[in-house]
Amino acid sequence: MAKGNGTPLTEELYAYMLGHNPSLDPVQRMLVEVTHTRLPLLAGKQVAEEQAAEEQGPLLAFLVRLTGARRIVEVGTLTGLSALSMAQALPPDGTLLTCDVSEERTRRARAAWAKAEVADRIELRIAPALETLRGLPAEPHIDMAFIDADKDDYGAYWDELVPRMRPGGLLVVDDVFCHGGVTDPDATGCAAAVRDFNAQVKADERVDSVMLPVADGLTLARRR
Repeated sequence: MAKGNGTPLTEELYAYMLGHNPSLDPVQRMLVEVTHTRLPLLAGKQVAEEQAAEEQGPLLAFLVRLTGARRIVEVGTLTGLSALSMAQALPPDGTLLTCDVSEERTRRARAAWAKAEVADRIELRIAPALETLRGLPAEPHIDMAFIDADKDDYGAYWDELVPRMRPGGLLVVDDVFCHGGVTDPDATGCAAAVRDFNAQVKADERVDSVMLPVADGLTLARRR
């Protein structure tokens, strides 16, 4: 079976692609630098990782505008780049709820959101994400959701979010390749959890979904 379209993504081609995509603004760029200089051990988990940010930040903003989302829920804040990218694309009356457990990491996020003048659109809740999600209204009210947190709980986050998505609502899930570990039938740990999650999404008749080779794998799912 052919692999994609057969075009290798070389450094030159990647740079060419970025040159035809929206650039990161100064606040977004600052968050990338902060993440890599002050939180190097976590940088690999951040949508703001130098290369991933270049394609994913603008993609998230594009999806917000494409769907006309007004109510967004994010699971996993870290230093706040993904929330910033989505909040900047919201209409003035839009809101974004983001969940994390770290005051230290999100302190930098709060500062960046204020600098970008979108802090009034973002609500940060410091608590276990499942606890936060289970406390949300049970009826469908979410237009878009983004999951990029601890992989062991991906399936549980999904189970809480899908019933709360409006018809046509979009779920975006990051890191669904788990650095290629999902192809190993004997995978353990996070790779096994993500592999099980991917099977869960594929079997879920409540959504239409597609998996894309963006960064470390990205799943898009539309609530039927």
